[in-house]
Amino acid sequence: MNRSLKHLCLSLFILFPLTVIGAVAQVKTGIEVLAENGFDLLQGKRVGLVTNPTGIDSQLRSTIDILYKHVNLTALFGPEHGVRGDYSAGDHVGDQVDPITGVPVYSLYGKNRKPEREALEEVDVIVYDIQDIGVRSYTYISTLGLVMEAAAEANKQVVVLDRPNPLGGNRVEGPIVEDGFHSFVSQYKIPYIYGLTCGELALLLNGEKMLDGGLQCQLKVVAMKGWKREMTFDQTGLQWVPTSPHIPGYRTAFFYPATGIIGELDPNMIGIGYTLPFQLLVTESVDAHKLSEALNGLSLYGVYFRPIHIKPYYMAKKGTPLQGVQIHLTDPANANLTEIQFWFLQEARKLDPAFNPFEGKEDRFRMFDMVSGSDRLRTSMMKDFNFKTLQEYWNRDVELFQKQSSAFYLYK
Repeated sequence: MNRSLKHLCLSLFILFPLTVIGAVAQVKTGIEVLAENGFDLLQGKRVGLVTNPTGIDSQLRSTIDILYKHVNLTALFGPEHGVRGDYSAGDHVGDQVDPITGVPVYSLYGKNRKPEREALEEVDVIVYDIQDIGVRSYTYISTLGLVMEAAAEANKQVVVLDRPNPLGGNRVEGPIVEDGFHSFVSQYKIPYIYGLTCGELALLLNGEKMLDGGLQCQLKVVAMKGWKREMTFDQTGLQWVPTSPHIPGYRTAFFYPATGIIGELDPNMIGIGYTLPFQLLVTESVDAHKLSEALNGLSLYGVYFRPIHIKPYYMAKKGTPLQGVQIHLTDPANANLTEIQFWFLQEARKLDPAFNPFEGKEDRFRMFDMVSGSDRLRTSMMKDFNFKTLQEYWNRDVELFQKQSSAFYLYK
């Protein structure tokens, strides 16, 4: 298909989009604000775009297709899962050509996690437009930081098209990553839940010189209109596109930090492989009803635990009878999410002294520690399975980080 015909097809789609939205969204994301301003930041420039299927406007039109029609889009950069979402979690993404626009796609989740200088020679500015979930171990923010580093080294501008943090902008949980535990799932010195939009996080990384070697790039954030810090995703009026295969809806974003850390030991234990990813805490041995009673007896605010029995459909324990609890968030905006999984470890161990998800998982310890940001959580829990003694450590950096990050807030 030649470029003029592609332009015609995209023009017809943009002029006559599918009617998918009934109500007007309360929030305008960065791509829509950019469009309102006539794409002024990008005019006359060769544009590279870092995105995936979550880069859309309120009518579910891809940022790729929008920019291709209105500016000189010369390169695409694909994070984990690829620009069109055609790769599974952890799959290496290869360089290719986008079949719809014909624009070359450079992988940021294959042999390279950072744009190569040769690719950057094709662009004057790099645009970033990806919906995140506000959790440190989710790899898109590491991609963002590495793109900023590459841009700083090549003297290129970065434009971040901002999107909501689905968990809201006030929630901060977990300690800051300790030295020796930085990786692609713990790239920067931020808490596990960091309470910023991707635009605000970019400003923090740049302003606090958190990029490698203290680099700072030429950075512009296109802020949203209508978003407020107390807003969770359901209050934005926006449509959710799965950010990864196991985050099919915005509600799942609340469960990811509630179970994702211990899921590094056994994905089936947290509902991966069943129809409720990240929403379960199940084992082969601990009685479901006793576990639900024990966890509900802790009176954790905004959380209720219901007994459940399942058989996973895939992964290591496919077909194995498991039992435990389904997590119900009765006040998701205010419940302490990350602590849920650690209280589970404590109470399950009390009910069954033989329960030990760390046993035989030595090959997973390093990943568990990097996701946690330290080995302190693992070594302490392996010693006595007592989260109460760790609770102060887990929350020690919250107030300090909130004070530090508030200087970069774009929204009230």
